[in-house]
Amino acid sequence: MTGATIAAIATAPGTGAVGIVRVSGPAAGEIGRALFGTLPAPRQAVLRGFVDAQGEVIDQGLALWFPAPGSFTGEDLLELQGHGGARVLDLLLARVLELGARPARAGEFSERAFVNGKLDLAQAEAIADLIQAATETQARLASRSLQGVFSRRVEDLVERLTRLRAQIEAGLDFPDEDLDDLGIGEADLASLIEATERLLASTHQGELIRDGLLVAIAGAPNAGKSSLLNALAGTDAAIVTERPGTTRDLLRAEIQIDGLPLRLVDTAGLRPSSDPVEQEGIRRARAQIAQADHLLLLIDDTLPCAQGRVSAHLDALGLDLRVPVTLLRNKIDRSGRPAGLTITADGQPEIGCSALTGAGLDALRDHLKAVAGYQGPGSGDFSARRRHVEALRLGRDRMLEARAAWQAAAAPELVADDLRMAQQALAEITGAVGSDDLLGRIFSEFCIGK
Repeated sequence: MTGATIAAIATAPGTGAVGIVRVSGPAAGEIGRALFGTLPAPRQAVLRGFVDAQGEVIDQGLALWFPAPGSFTGEDLLELQGHGGARVLDLLLARVLELGARPARAGEFSERAFVNGKLDLAQAEAIADLIQAATETQARLASRSLQGVFSRRVEDLVERLTRLRAQIEAGLDFPDEDLDDLGIGEADLASLIEATERLLASTHQGELIRDGLLVAIAGAPNAGKSSLLNALAGTDAAIVTERPGTTRDLLRAEIQIDGLPLRLVDTAGLRPSSDPVEQEGIRRARAQIAQADHLLLLIDDTLPCAQGRVSAHLDALGLDLRVPVTLLRNKIDRSGRPAGLTITADGQPEIGCSALTGAGLDALRDHLKAVAGYQGPGSGDFSARRRHVEALRLGRDRMLEARAAWQAAAAPELVADDLRMAQQALAEITGAVGSDDLLGRIFSEFCIGK
Protein backbone atom coordinates (compact mmCIF):
# COMPACT_ATOMS: atom_id res chain seq x y z
CA MET A 1 0.00 0.00 0.00
CA THR A 2 1.68 3.18 -1.20
CA GLY A 3 0.81 6.73 -2.10
CA ALA A 4 -0.68 9.70 -0.33
CA THR A 5 -3.54 9.54 2.10
CA ILE A 6 -6.61 11.32 0.71
CA ALA A 7 -9.70 12.74 2.37
CA ALA A 8 -12.96 14.34 1.32
CA ILE A 9 -16.50 15.04 2.43
CA ALA A 10 -18.49 12.17 0.91
CA THR A 11 -22.00 13.56 1.40
CA ALA A 12 -23.74 16.09 -0.80
CA PRO A 13 -23.20 19.82 -0.17
CA GLY A 14 -25.71 21.50 2.10
CA THR A 15 -27.24 20.79 5.49
CA GLY A 16 -28.42 17.32 6.49
CA ALA A 17 -28.84 15.04 9.44
CA VAL A 18 -25.62 13.12 8.76
CA GLY A 19 -22.37 14.10 7.08
CA ILE A 20 -19.49 11.78 6.21
CA VAL A 21 -15.76 12.43 5.90
CA ARG A 22 -13.90 9.63 4.16
CA VAL A 23 -10.14 9.00 4.55
CA SER A 24 -8.12 6.46 2.54
CA GLY A 25 -4.45 5.63 2.47
CA PRO A 26 -1.52 4.52 4.64
CA ALA A 27 -1.97 7.26 7.27
CA ALA A 28 -5.71 6.65 7.77
CA GLY A 29 -5.20 4.64 10.96
CA GLU A 30 -2.82 7.19 12.46
CA ILE A 31 -5.25 9.99 11.66
CA GLY A 32 -8.07 8.06 13.35
CA ARG A 33 -6.04 7.54 16.53
CA ALA A 34 -5.19 11.26 16.64
CA LEU A 35 -8.86 12.18 16.20
CA PHE A 36 -10.48 9.87 18.75
CA GLY A 37 -7.96 7.43 20.30
CA THR A 38 -8.24 3.67 19.84
CA LEU A 39 -9.44 2.47 16.45
CA PRO A 40 -12.70 0.48 16.49
CA ALA A 41 -12.76 -3.17 15.48
CA PRO A 42 -12.87 -3.60 11.69
CA ARG A 43 -16.27 -2.88 10.12
CA GLN A 44 -17.92 -2.01 13.44
CA ALA A 45 -19.44 1.42 14.10
CA VAL A 46 -18.39 3.00 17.39
CA LEU A 47 -19.46 6.32 18.91
CA ARG A 48 -16.49 8.67 19.25
CA GLY A 49 -15.74 12.32 19.85
CA PHE A 50 -13.58 13.87 17.12
CA VAL A 51 -11.12 16.34 18.65
CA ASP A 52 -9.01 19.19 17.31
CA ALA A 53 -5.32 19.91 18.01
CA GLN A 54 -6.21 21.43 21.42
CA GLY A 55 -8.29 18.44 22.46
CA GLU A 56 -11.60 20.26 22.00
CA VAL A 57 -14.41 18.15 20.54
CA ILE A 58 -15.26 19.21 16.97
CA ASP A 59 -18.17 16.79 16.68
CA GLN A 60 -19.40 13.47 18.02
CA GLY A 61 -20.41 10.65 15.72
CA LEU A 62 -19.70 7.17 14.44
CA ALA A 63 -16.23 5.98 13.43
CA LEU A 64 -15.80 3.00 11.10
CA TRP A 65 -12.46 1.35 10.31
CA PHE A 66 -11.80 -0.78 7.22
CA PRO A 67 -8.22 -2.10 7.14
CA ALA A 68 -6.69 -3.02 3.79
CA PRO A 69 -7.48 -4.90 1.66
CA GLY A 70 -11.04 -5.27 2.92
CA SER A 71 -12.25 -1.79 2.01
CA PHE A 72 -13.84 -0.05 -0.96
CA THR A 73 -10.49 1.34 -2.12
CA GLY A 74 -8.40 -1.69 -1.14
CA GLU A 75 -6.44 0.59 1.23
CA ASP A 76 -6.82 1.40 4.92
CA LEU A 77 -10.02 3.42 4.99
CA LEU A 78 -11.63 5.47 7.76
CA GLU A 79 -15.16 6.88 7.72
CA LEU A 80 -16.27 9.56 10.15
CA GLN A 81 -20.03 9.94 10.32
CA GLY A 82 -21.00 13.12 12.12
CA HIS A 83 -23.67 15.78 11.93
CA GLY A 84 -24.45 17.15 8.50
CA GLY A 85 -23.84 20.85 9.01
CA ALA A 86 -21.59 22.40 6.39
CA ARG A 87 -19.40 24.23 8.91
CA VAL A 88 -18.82 21.26 11.21
CA LEU A 89 -17.90 19.06 8.24
CA ASP A 90 -15.43 21.71 7.01
CA LEU A 91 -13.82 21.80 10.48
CA LEU A 92 -13.57 18.02 10.62
CA LEU A 93 -12.07 17.80 7.13
CA ALA A 94 -9.60 20.59 7.96
CA ARG A 95 -8.45 18.61 11.02
CA VAL A 96 -7.97 15.46 8.93
CA LEU A 97 -5.90 17.42 6.38
CA GLU A 98 -3.88 18.95 9.24
CA LEU A 99 -3.05 15.40 10.37
CA GLY A 100 -1.44 14.50 7.03
CA ALA A 101 -4.07 13.77 4.42
CA ARG A 102 -4.49 15.76 1.22
CA PRO A 103 -7.79 16.71 -0.49
CA ALA A 104 -9.03 13.96 -2.82
CA ARG A 105 -9.54 14.67 -6.50
CA ALA A 106 -12.92 14.05 -8.09
CA GLY A 107 -13.40 10.28 -8.34
CA GLU A 108 -10.11 9.45 -6.65
CA PHE A 109 -11.60 6.95 -4.20
CA SER A 110 -13.17 5.00 -7.07
CA GLU A 111 -9.97 5.34 -9.09
CA ARG A 112 -8.00 3.74 -6.25
CA ALA A 113 -10.58 0.95 -6.05
CA PHE A 114 -9.97 0.32 -9.76
CA VAL A 115 -6.18 0.47 -9.47
CA ASN A 116 -6.25 -1.92 -6.51
CA GLY A 117 -8.43 -4.45 -8.33
CA LYS A 118 -11.60 -3.93 -6.32
CA LEU A 119 -13.56 -2.84 -9.42
CA ASP A 120 -12.99 -2.92 -13.14
CA LEU A 121 -13.43 0.24 -15.20
CA ALA A 122 -16.98 -0.49 -16.36
CA GLN A 123 -18.04 -1.13 -12.75
CA ALA A 124 -16.39 2.10 -11.61
CA GLU A 125 -18.30 4.03 -14.28
CA ALA A 126 -21.50 2.35 -13.09
CA ILE A 127 -21.01 3.95 -9.67
CA ALA A 128 -21.22 7.41 -11.24
CA ASP A 129 -24.20 6.30 -13.34
CA LEU A 130 -26.00 5.00 -10.24
CA ILE A 131 -25.43 8.27 -8.38
CA GLN A 132 -26.66 10.32 -11.34
CA ALA A 133 -29.62 8.07 -12.23
CA ALA A 134 -32.80 10.11 -12.68
CA THR A 135 -35.17 7.22 -13.45
CA GLU A 136 -35.91 3.83 -11.94
CA THR A 137 -34.73 2.11 -15.12
CA GLN A 138 -31.43 4.02 -15.14
CA ALA A 139 -30.82 3.08 -11.50
CA ARG A 140 -31.68 -0.59 -12.12
CA LEU A 141 -29.35 -0.93 -15.11
CA ALA A 142 -26.52 0.95 -13.39
CA SER A 143 -26.83 -1.39 -10.41
CA ARG A 144 -26.56 -4.41 -12.72
CA SER A 145 -23.41 -2.96 -14.29
CA LEU A 146 -21.95 -2.34 -10.85
CA GLN A 147 -22.59 -6.00 -10.02
CA GLY A 148 -20.49 -6.95 -13.06
CA VAL A 149 -23.20 -8.12 -15.52
CA PHE A 150 -21.73 -6.11 -18.42
CA SER A 151 -18.11 -6.79 -17.48
CA ARG A 152 -18.61 -10.55 -17.43
CA ARG A 153 -20.04 -10.56 -20.94
CA VAL A 154 -17.13 -8.48 -22.22
CA GLU A 155 -14.63 -10.70 -20.44
CA ASP A 156 -16.21 -13.78 -22.01
CA LEU A 157 -15.64 -12.30 -25.48
CA VAL A 158 -12.05 -11.39 -24.61
CA GLU A 159 -11.40 -14.91 -23.33
CA ARG A 160 -12.78 -16.45 -26.53
CA LEU A 161 -10.66 -14.08 -28.62
CA THR A 162 -7.60 -15.01 -26.59
CA ARG A 163 -8.13 -18.73 -27.18
CA LEU A 164 -8.64 -18.22 -30.92
CA ARG A 165 -5.54 -16.03 -31.18
CA ALA A 166 -3.51 -18.60 -29.27
CA GLN A 167 -4.54 -21.33 -31.72
CA ILE A 168 -3.69 -19.21 -34.76
CA GLU A 169 -0.37 -17.95 -33.39
CA ALA A 170 0.63 -21.48 -32.43
CA GLY A 171 0.03 -22.43 -36.07
CA LEU A 172 2.57 -19.85 -37.22
CA ASP A 173 5.23 -22.46 -36.48
CA PHE A 174 3.87 -24.33 -39.51
CA PRO A 175 4.14 -21.75 -42.33
CA ASP A 176 3.21 -24.25 -45.07
CA GLU A 177 -0.18 -24.99 -43.53
CA ASP A 178 -3.27 -22.82 -43.79
CA LEU A 179 -5.70 -22.30 -40.90
CA ASP A 180 -8.17 -24.96 -42.03
CA ASP A 181 -5.37 -27.52 -42.34
CA LEU A 182 -4.37 -26.72 -38.77
CA GLY A 183 -7.86 -27.59 -37.55
CA ILE A 184 -8.85 -24.01 -36.75
CA GLY A 185 -12.39 -23.45 -38.03
CA GLU A 186 -13.80 -20.19 -39.34
CA ALA A 187 -17.04 -21.12 -37.56
CA ASP A 188 -15.41 -20.20 -34.23
CA LEU A 189 -14.78 -16.68 -35.48
CA ALA A 190 -18.29 -16.40 -36.97
CA SER A 191 -19.79 -17.42 -33.63
CA LEU A 192 -17.65 -14.82 -31.87
CA ILE A 193 -18.82 -12.10 -34.26
CA GLU A 194 -22.46 -13.05 -33.63
CA ALA A 195 -21.92 -12.89 -29.86
CA THR A 196 -20.31 -9.46 -30.23
CA GLU A 197 -23.27 -8.24 -32.30
CA ARG A 198 -25.69 -9.38 -29.59
CA LEU A 199 -23.69 -7.63 -26.89
CA LEU A 200 -23.47 -4.51 -29.06
CA ALA A 201 -27.28 -4.41 -29.34
CA SER A 202 -27.66 -4.70 -25.56
CA THR A 203 -24.99 -2.08 -25.04
CA HIS A 204 -26.77 0.33 -27.37
CA GLN A 205 -29.95 -0.06 -25.30
CA GLY A 206 -27.95 0.56 -22.11
CA GLU A 207 -26.41 3.71 -23.59
CA LEU A 208 -29.79 4.91 -24.83
CA ILE A 209 -31.39 4.50 -21.40
CA ARG A 210 -28.44 6.21 -19.72
CA ASP A 211 -27.97 9.18 -22.08
CA GLY A 212 -31.31 9.47 -23.85
CA LEU A 213 -31.90 11.14 -27.18
CA LEU A 214 -31.01 14.76 -27.93
CA VAL A 215 -33.92 16.13 -29.97
CA ALA A 216 -33.83 19.63 -31.50
CA ILE A 217 -37.03 21.45 -32.48
CA ALA A 218 -36.58 23.79 -35.44
CA GLY A 219 -38.62 25.78 -37.90
CA ALA A 220 -39.64 29.24 -38.99
CA PRO A 221 -40.93 31.78 -36.44
CA ASN A 222 -44.45 31.09 -35.13
CA ALA A 223 -44.47 27.50 -36.39
CA GLY A 224 -45.31 26.38 -32.83
CA LYS A 225 -41.90 25.18 -31.60
CA SER A 226 -42.23 26.57 -28.08
CA SER A 227 -45.82 25.33 -27.82
CA LEU A 228 -44.61 21.85 -28.77
CA LEU A 229 -41.85 21.97 -26.15
CA ASN A 230 -44.39 22.95 -23.50
CA ALA A 231 -46.84 20.27 -24.60
CA LEU A 232 -44.25 17.48 -24.50
CA ALA A 233 -42.71 18.70 -21.23
CA GLY A 234 -46.09 19.26 -19.57
CA THR A 235 -44.95 22.66 -18.26
CA ASP A 236 -44.71 26.26 -19.45
CA ALA A 237 -40.98 25.97 -20.03
CA ALA A 238 -41.03 28.39 -22.96
CA ILE A 239 -42.76 31.75 -23.44
CA VAL A 240 -45.40 31.57 -26.18
CA THR A 241 -46.71 34.70 -27.92
CA GLU A 242 -48.09 35.63 -31.32
CA ARG A 243 -45.05 37.83 -31.91
CA PRO A 244 -42.51 36.21 -34.28
CA GLY A 245 -39.01 35.73 -32.87
CA THR A 246 -40.04 35.38 -29.22
CA THR A 247 -37.48 32.62 -28.63
CA ARG A 248 -34.00 34.09 -28.92
CA ASP A 249 -31.92 31.53 -27.02
CA LEU A 250 -31.92 27.76 -26.63
CA LEU A 251 -34.58 26.44 -24.25
CA ARG A 252 -34.15 22.96 -22.82
CA ALA A 253 -36.41 20.41 -21.16
CA GLU A 254 -35.78 16.84 -20.07
CA ILE A 255 -38.66 14.39 -20.32
CA GLN A 256 -39.28 10.64 -20.34
CA ILE A 257 -41.33 8.54 -22.70
CA ASP A 258 -41.96 5.13 -21.11
CA GLY A 259 -38.54 5.29 -19.46
CA LEU A 260 -36.69 6.68 -22.49
CA PRO A 261 -34.96 9.96 -21.52
CA LEU A 262 -35.33 12.75 -24.07
CA ARG A 263 -33.44 16.03 -24.00
CA LEU A 264 -35.54 18.52 -25.93
CA VAL A 265 -34.08 21.78 -27.23
CA ASP A 266 -36.32 24.55 -28.56
CA THR A 267 -34.42 26.81 -30.95
CA ALA A 268 -34.88 30.31 -32.32
CA GLY A 269 -37.05 30.68 -35.41
CA LEU A 270 -34.97 30.49 -38.57
CA ARG A 271 -35.37 33.54 -40.82
CA PRO A 272 -33.29 36.44 -42.19
CA SER A 273 -32.86 39.08 -39.48
CA SER A 274 -30.98 42.34 -38.98
CA ASP A 275 -31.39 42.17 -35.18
CA PRO A 276 -27.97 41.20 -33.72
CA VAL A 277 -29.59 39.43 -30.75
CA GLU A 278 -31.85 37.37 -33.00
CA GLN A 279 -28.89 36.66 -35.32
CA GLU A 280 -26.97 35.20 -32.39
CA GLY A 281 -29.98 33.09 -31.42
CA ILE A 282 -30.21 31.75 -34.98
CA ARG A 283 -26.48 30.98 -35.00
CA ARG A 284 -26.86 29.00 -31.77
CA ALA A 285 -29.92 27.27 -33.18
CA ARG A 286 -28.02 26.05 -36.25
CA ALA A 287 -25.12 24.83 -34.09
CA GLN A 288 -27.50 22.91 -31.81
CA ILE A 289 -29.38 21.37 -34.73
CA ALA A 290 -26.11 20.05 -36.16
CA GLN A 291 -25.31 18.33 -32.82
CA ALA A 292 -28.72 16.74 -32.29
CA ASP A 293 -29.49 13.03 -32.54
CA HIS A 294 -32.81 13.84 -34.22
CA LEU A 295 -34.51 16.94 -35.62
CA LEU A 296 -38.20 17.75 -35.37
CA LEU A 297 -38.85 20.19 -38.21
CA LEU A 298 -42.07 22.13 -37.56
CA ILE A 299 -44.11 23.84 -40.24
CA ASP A 300 -47.36 25.72 -39.94
CA ASP A 301 -49.80 23.52 -41.82
CA THR A 302 -52.18 26.42 -42.42
CA LEU A 303 -49.74 28.27 -44.69
CA PRO A 304 -49.71 27.83 -48.48
CA CYS A 305 -46.02 26.98 -48.38
CA ALA A 306 -46.67 24.05 -46.01
CA GLN A 307 -46.89 21.54 -48.86
CA GLY A 308 -43.75 19.98 -50.29
CA ARG A 309 -41.09 17.52 -49.26
CA VAL A 310 -38.79 17.80 -46.29
CA SER A 311 -35.88 18.70 -48.54
CA ALA A 312 -37.75 21.76 -49.80
CA HIS A 313 -38.48 22.95 -46.26
CA LEU A 314 -34.86 22.39 -45.22
CA ASP A 315 -33.69 24.39 -48.23
CA ALA A 316 -36.11 27.19 -47.42
CA LEU A 317 -34.65 27.43 -43.91
CA GLY A 318 -31.06 27.15 -45.11
CA LEU A 319 -30.46 23.82 -43.40
CA ASP A 320 -28.05 21.32 -44.91
CA LEU A 321 -27.40 18.54 -42.42
CA ARG A 322 -27.16 14.80 -41.93
CA VAL A 323 -29.27 14.65 -38.75
CA PRO A 324 -32.33 12.40 -39.14
CA VAL A 325 -35.44 14.57 -39.64
CA THR A 326 -39.13 14.13 -38.89
CA LEU A 327 -41.47 16.70 -40.43
CA LEU A 328 -44.22 17.86 -38.08
CA ARG A 329 -47.21 19.48 -39.75
CA ASN A 330 -48.43 21.56 -36.82
CA LYS A 331 -51.76 23.40 -36.26
CA ILE A 332 -53.90 20.66 -37.81
CA ASP A 333 -56.71 21.86 -35.53
CA ARG A 334 -56.96 24.74 -38.02
CA SER A 335 -55.84 23.10 -41.27
CA GLY A 336 -58.06 20.03 -40.98
CA ARG A 337 -55.28 17.49 -41.69
CA PRO A 338 -55.71 14.12 -39.92
CA ALA A 339 -53.52 13.49 -36.92
CA GLY A 340 -50.86 10.79 -36.93
CA LEU A 341 -47.85 9.40 -38.74
CA THR A 342 -47.56 8.93 -42.49
CA ILE A 343 -44.60 7.85 -44.58
CA THR A 344 -44.14 9.69 -47.87
CA ALA A 345 -43.26 8.05 -51.18
CA ASP A 346 -39.59 8.83 -50.60
CA GLY A 347 -39.68 7.18 -47.16
CA GLN A 348 -39.80 10.40 -45.14
CA PRO A 349 -41.83 10.36 -41.87
CA GLU A 350 -44.39 13.12 -41.43
CA ILE A 351 -46.71 13.63 -38.46
CA GLY A 352 -49.86 15.71 -38.41
CA CYS A 353 -50.19 17.26 -34.97
CA SER A 354 -51.46 20.15 -32.92
CA ALA A 355 -49.32 21.45 -30.07
CA LEU A 356 -52.40 23.37 -28.92
CA THR A 357 -54.86 20.46 -28.60
CA GLY A 358 -52.39 17.59 -28.24
CA ALA A 359 -53.66 15.79 -31.34
CA GLY A 360 -50.96 13.60 -32.88
CA LEU A 361 -48.56 13.92 -29.95
CA ASP A 362 -48.99 10.27 -28.91
CA ALA A 363 -48.00 9.31 -32.46
CA LEU A 364 -44.98 11.58 -32.11
CA ARG A 365 -43.97 9.94 -28.83
CA ASP A 366 -44.25 6.45 -30.36
CA HIS A 367 -42.28 7.64 -33.37
CA LEU A 368 -39.44 8.98 -31.22
CA LYS A 369 -39.19 5.64 -29.40
CA ALA A 370 -39.05 3.87 -32.75
CA VAL A 371 -36.34 6.09 -34.27
CA ALA A 372 -34.27 5.67 -31.11
CA GLY A 373 -34.56 1.90 -31.32
CA TYR A 374 -35.99 1.87 -27.80
CA GLN A 375 -37.53 -1.45 -26.81
CA GLY A 376 -39.43 -0.36 -23.73
CA PRO A 377 -38.87 0.13 -19.98
CA GLY A 378 -38.13 -3.57 -19.47
CA SER A 379 -35.38 -3.58 -22.09
CA GLY A 380 -31.69 -3.32 -21.40
CA ASP A 381 -29.50 -5.59 -19.34
CA PHE A 382 -27.05 -3.02 -17.96
CA SER A 383 -26.01 0.61 -18.08
CA ALA A 384 -23.51 1.54 -20.80
CA ARG A 385 -21.75 4.56 -22.23
CA ARG A 386 -20.94 5.74 -25.72
CA ARG A 387 -17.30 4.71 -25.33
CA HIS A 388 -18.47 1.13 -24.65
CA VAL A 389 -20.53 1.12 -27.86
CA GLU A 390 -17.62 2.54 -29.85
CA ALA A 391 -15.19 -0.04 -28.41
CA LEU A 392 -17.54 -2.92 -29.27
CA ARG A 393 -18.06 -1.59 -32.78
CA LEU A 394 -14.31 -1.32 -33.29
CA GLY A 395 -13.80 -4.84 -31.94
CA ARG A 396 -16.58 -6.17 -34.17
CA ASP A 397 -15.12 -4.43 -37.23
CA ARG A 398 -11.67 -5.89 -36.54
CA MET A 399 -13.20 -9.35 -36.30
CA LEU A 400 -14.97 -8.81 -39.62
CA GLU A 401 -11.63 -7.82 -41.17
CA ALA A 402 -10.08 -10.95 -39.70
CA ARG A 403 -12.85 -13.09 -41.23
CA ALA A 404 -12.38 -11.40 -44.63
CA ALA A 405 -8.65 -12.12 -44.48
CA TRP A 406 -9.38 -15.70 -43.47
CA GLN A 407 -11.78 -16.19 -46.39
CA ALA A 408 -9.23 -14.67 -48.77
CA ALA A 409 -6.65 -17.23 -47.57
CA ALA A 410 -4.40 -14.41 -46.36
CA ALA A 411 -1.38 -15.09 -44.19
CA PRO A 412 -2.34 -16.28 -40.68
CA GLU A 413 -0.27 -13.39 -39.28
CA LEU A 414 -2.78 -10.92 -40.72
CA VAL A 415 -5.73 -12.74 -39.18
CA ALA A 416 -3.96 -12.91 -35.83
CA ASP A 417 -3.12 -9.19 -35.93
CA ASP A 418 -6.75 -8.22 -36.62
CA LEU A 419 -7.85 -10.39 -33.70
CA ARG A 420 -5.20 -8.81 -31.47
CA MET A 421 -6.58 -5.33 -32.24
CA ALA A 422 -10.15 -6.58 -31.63
CA GLN A 423 -9.11 -7.97 -28.26
CA GLN A 424 -7.42 -4.68 -27.33
CA ALA A 425 -10.55 -2.68 -28.23
CA LEU A 426 -12.76 -4.88 -26.04
CA ALA A 427 -10.28 -4.93 -23.16
CA GLU A 428 -10.41 -1.12 -22.95
CA ILE A 429 -14.03 -1.41 -21.77
CA THR A 430 -13.07 -2.99 -18.45
CA GLY A 431 -9.71 -1.25 -18.24
CA ALA A 432 -7.64 -4.39 -18.74
CA VAL A 433 -5.75 -2.19 -21.21
CA GLY A 434 -6.06 1.56 -21.45
CA SER A 435 -4.33 4.90 -21.13
CA ASP A 436 -3.85 7.39 -18.32
CA ASP A 437 -5.72 9.93 -20.46
CA LEU A 438 -8.77 7.64 -20.63
CA LEU A 439 -8.73 7.09 -16.87
CA GLY A 440 -8.36 10.81 -16.23
CA ARG A 441 -11.39 11.64 -18.38
CA ILE A 442 -13.56 8.97 -16.78
CA PHE A 443 -12.82 9.66 -13.12
CA SER A 444 -12.96 13.45 -13.53
CA GLU A 445 -16.72 13.03 -14.09
CA PHE A 446 -17.19 11.65 -10.55
CA CYS A 447 -18.14 13.74 -7.55
CA ILE A 448 -15.64 14.59 -4.82
CA GLY A 449 -15.56 11.91 -2.11
CA LYS A 450 -16.50 9.00 -4.38
